[in-house]
Parts: sequence; C-alpha cells; structure tokens
Amino acid sequence: MSLADNIEFLRNLPKLPKINDLVDLARVLPGGGESPIVEVTEFGSNPGDLKMFAYVPATLLPKPALVVVLHGCTQKAAGYDVGTGWSTLAEKYGFALLMPEQKSSNNGNTCFNWFSPEDTARDSGEALSIRQMIEHMADAHHIDRSRIFVTGLSAGGAMTSVMLATYPEVFAAGAIIAGLPFGIANTLQEALTGMYRAPAQAAHDLGDLVRKASKHTGPWPKVSVWHGSADRTVTSANAGEVVKQWLNVHGLPPAPMSAADVDGYPREVWWDAEGETVVESYTITGMAHGTPLAIAGEQEPYGEAGKFLLEAGIASSWHIAQFFGLTKQVAPGNTVMVRKADVPIDAIVTASTPKPRAESDGRFTPRDPPGHRVLDINAVITRALTAAGLMK
Repeated sequence: MSLADNIEFLRNLPKLPKINDLVDLARVLPGGGESPIVEVTEFGSNPGDLKMFAYVPATLLPKPALVVVLHGCTQKAAGYDVGTGWSTLAEKYGFALLMPEQKSSNNGNTCFNWFSPEDTARDSGEALSIRQMIEHMADAHHIDRSRIFVTGLSAGGAMTSVMLATYPEVFAAGAIIAGLPFGIANTLQEALTGMYRAPAQAAHDLGDLVRKASKHTGPWPKVSVWHGSADRTVTSANAGEVVKQWLNVHGLPPAPMSAADVDGYPREVWWDAEGETVVESYTITGMAHGTPLAIAGEQEPYGEAGKFLLEAGIASSWHIAQFFGLTKQVAPGNTVMVRKADVPIDAIVTASTPKPRAESDGRFTPRDPPGHRVLDINAVITRALTAAGLMK
C-alpha cells in the first residue's frame, strides 16, 4: 500500500476498546509521571466530537490566563502534558490549562484533522469544539480573555495554526511546534505534500489564507515557531512557511530584526512599531520530529522525554510560557529558580542582525551586525533581576 493509503486506512480504523485501554498508558509515562488533568464532559454541542481535559491548579491567580495545548498524532492529552510539563508550569505560574484530545473514532492515528475543511472552518467541526471548550473555561474560571494562548505539536501544531487563523480575536499568541501553515491543505493528499515537501507559496497568498478565515481585521496574535532541522515527518521548510504567513499578516519584512543563539540554538525575532516581539522562530538544529525538552542536568526540568518528546537541551514549554508573558508572576507558595534564560532575550539582543548563515555542518551561526553596540551584559542582568524582585 502507498503511504497515503496507509494513512487513510489508519484514519478510518474503528475504535477498539482493548487497544484504546492500552493507549491509556500514555497517561502515565515510563518515568512514572502522572498528569493531573481531568476530563470535562459538558461544554457545548461539540460538533468535532473531541474530548476535553483541563487542569485548574490550587495556585490559580485572580483573572488567570488560559493555555490551550494540542497533542500530536498517536498521543493523548495526559501523556503530552507529562512529556511537556505544562501542568507543572500552570501550577507554578497560576494559569489554567485546557488540553483537547482527539478520538480514534475520528482519526485512527488520533491526529487532529487539520486538513479537513469541515474541521478547520470557523464555527465548524473540531475548531468549533475547541472554541466551545475555551468558552467553558473562560466562564467557569473567570479567565482574563486578553490572555488566552494556544500551542501544539505536529498535527496539534497545524491545528494551532487553524485556531489562530479562524479565531484570531480569541488568542493573544500561539506557538506552533513542528506544524504547518494554515490553509495549505484541504485533502489528505495535499496534507502529505505539505508535510513532506512544503511547496513554497507567495507570502501574500499565505497571508490571505489567514485574513479570509474570519472577518477579523486585527490586531493579530503573536506567533512563536519551533522546528527541528532534522525533522523527516514534517519537513522543517514548513517553519519558514509558517513564519512567512504570519509576517505577512503582521505586515513585517522577511528579514529578521534580530538573531542570536538561545541555549545553543538560533532564534530569529521580528517586532512591531512599538518594539514588542510579535513573531519569533527557533531552529533546533539536528533535532528530529518532536517537542524539544531540557531534562538532563536541570534543577527544575519541565517534562519527561518520550516518543516525540525529545531531549534537546532547551525547554520549549518554558520558553513558550515566557513568550506568552506567563513567567512574570510566580503563584503564591512557589519559589523561583533563576534560569539563564530568565533575563529577557530582547533586552540583551537589541541591535538589528542579518539573517544567520548556514555553515557546512548544517548549524547556523549569526553574524555580528555592522556597527552593533556593545552592551554591558552584567548591568542588563542586574536590572532584569531587580525588576523581577530577585535582587535589591
């Protein structure tokens, strides 16, 4: 059978109770971690027939933020939570967590159907189910509606693109990990083409796909893009296409305004007229398909390595939480350890930097910008720690 036939076969497999029970081991991973998320059954008409899981920590802050987390194919919500550490972050920083889950009866590989027109249109299918879950959480837990965020891996990353495009007024920001641009596929064959070849499209055409998905005219959500350079499941060229799509929506130029290594990996940044970072892109050089983690040697690790949850020396969940603005206030009863990335990256890298050049080994090395100013790094760090209340 061809690859397309195999995927179509898996997609249409019936729900098998014994196999489904076996897959529940995704709730408790080999390392022994267990997710605190619980299922919520009454949240709306649920036209996409998804499951809803949520975590509301005892440390929930007044008018809390909400983070929506979308798992990848072959994963379940609880397993992805344990692997990425989102509930640990929710407890520490006092925000609520929503984790929709796909059913095998909808997709044999438990992928969100990010390429199905009925599931990716505003007020339809899986997209509407997720929107109903968000509304339920917002009402039930007095969520600050200006601080609702979404992130996901692979098919969950592609579905993150769907949610940002179809409901841009709902989200302040999103983070797409090993995902694809919105609207590039309406059939399984187009989805496979996008995954394995990522045909380049004009920036304006990609932007139009987002603009036509709703009647919204702005402001638009901020977007963080993460992708492994050695990804053979969803080619890393998709990261460039996602960035291109959202740069066009935000009306920003293709050349990054800043570039620097973060935890050893290149990060490119674009900001708006007010100087706020609105698009960023991380290339995890040498990493395959999955969510990058920093577990080894960390005093405060977030997550647990597993299938598509890859030790890479960079804690993507924490960095995404920082991009969302969630790490500025620690919930009562928690302590904070100063991580090397706690110093705001954009406070250190302020000069405009040209696009990094590719070296022969496939890694990227940023060039020093001509006439760049030399910063007193110690002074910057001291100011940042003082502002965070960690120094006097």
